[in-house]
Amino acid sequence: MATYKPVVVQACPKLGERITQDTLYWRGYKTPVQIKEFGAINKIDFSPAPPYNYAVTASSRIHIYGRFSQEPIKTFSRFRDAAYCATYRDDGRLLAAGSEGGSICLFDVGGKAPLRQFEGHTKPVHVVGFLSDKYRIYSGGDDYSSNLWDIPSAAEIISYSEHTDYVRCGCASKVNADVFITGSYDHTVKLFDARTKSSVMTIEHGHPVESVLLFPSGGLLVSAGGRYVKVWDVLKGGQLLVSLKNHHKTVTCLCLNSSGQRLLSGSLDRHVKIYSTTSYKVVHSFNYATSILSLALSPGDETIVVGMTNGVLNVKHRKPEEKSENSQKKRQPAYRTYVKGRTYMPKQEDFCVSKPVKRALRKYDKLLKGFESSKALDAVLEPPIMLHTPEVTVAVMQELHRRGTLRSALAGRDEKQVNLLLTFVARRVIEPRFTSVLVTVADMITDIYHPVVGQSAVVDKQFLKLQEAIRKEIDYQEELLEVLGMMDTLFATFTKKSDTCLEENKSNGVTEIIETKRNY
Repeated sequence: MATYKPVVVQACPKLGERITQDTLYWRGYKTPVQIKEFGAINKIDFSPAPPYNYAVTASSRIHIYGRFSQEPIKTFSRFRDAAYCATYRDDGRLLAAGSEGGSICLFDVGGKAPLRQFEGHTKPVHVVGFLSDKYRIYSGGDDYSSNLWDIPSAAEIISYSEHTDYVRCGCASKVNADVFITGSYDHTVKLFDARTKSSVMTIEHGHPVESVLLFPSGGLLVSAGGRYVKVWDVLKGGQLLVSLKNHHKTVTCLCLNSSGQRLLSGSLDRHVKIYSTTSYKVVHSFNYATSILSLALSPGDETIVVGMTNGVLNVKHRKPEEKSENSQKKRQPAYRTYVKGRTYMPKQEDFCVSKPVKRALRKYDKLLKGFESSKALDAVLEPPIMLHTPEVTVAVMQELHRRGTLRSALAGRDEKQVNLLLTFVARRVIEPRFTSVLVTVADMITDIYHPVVGQSAVVDKQFLKLQEAIRKEIDYQEELLEVLGMMDTLFATFTKKSDTCLEENKSNGVTEIIETKRNY
């Protein structure tokens, strides 16, 4: 008895993923390290100065982590309630944070107790940051106010009460030491100048503002709220440049990379999107386990840290650069070592022992081996196979047709099975790699179930879909043939013109030679 040969599934080339420089760059991180915090992580901030430690604000504590440490190297826990928005000063020596009680604490990174405590807000303070002159602090709280504080005297310089809802985000200009920006749940972003008694610009975002970011040049402002990330031109009075809607849920945090050419946004939809700041198109994205509340990139993009609602801190470090090719590699055995003896031809007196090779057959192959045609077809009509590997379904149909048992396998099916068959055929018959087989299958199904047309609304609907798909494909093929005819005509015209030009050149050459001879 001959050995059963498994069904040969036609292999088709697949379109590979487009690999860009951004893809290679942002994939160059190691497997992430997971660190569990005490609560939802509302802020992550990297120190601008080496060794680039980062502060993580969660629950009632601020933890300082080294770049490669999985345990905090320092903890600030002098808070009665929750702490918010721990932010480094530009020199990395001081750290400011808000609290649930409305006070602002200023810490020396090398100490434990607060150096200064600023009192003035009546409700929780969610926004704290340093102005670029390093001697003043701005803040925003749930009492709708935005305040400016003097560090040496711990006194309030000015208070703005222009927002009509919670102030939840802010940033300071690196170009002008008097300018800072706050975003509020009243859907507005306000730009303040410490030299004036009111805001100098108001921008309507359209949704509760969760995060704001000012480009290093100070000319462009990015605001995030709802599903939108919007870019504004501050120098043109707050003109909207672009509105991005690439997230499915609220955008909670924004971040720029070290070069300022890529903008990162984190969202409650568990994704971090990376945009080009020239085209504002998504160039890469990261997917995380739960909703994202905070995001930070270290200087040089060496480390990306994401804080989530479940208190998990996700830390990714960049892979080290590969060593140069000149470095000595461990010598591997020569190729001939592996192929030694493969070309040996047995002699007449040799006794050859063949080792039987067992092949594991798939379910449909086992059924075909047992001549169970209908069950074999059922096995490849399962949704996972039809959706992800339709070539397997078509290969089994082709094998059944070769055996002459396709008609019997298609016959005797109920309404649900016929609906499944027609759905697959109507969807895949227009694919060139399957057309030749599925047209035959469609003909057989029509012949077998033509007498029952009109008895089931579901089956009738699928027949109409099949008819519409074939009609559209025929129209499409006719249009392609017309275009092909036009192109053939154009190519033929070009060929005739080139031939005529060559003949004219030849005739001119002959005439010139004759005239030359006559002159002699």
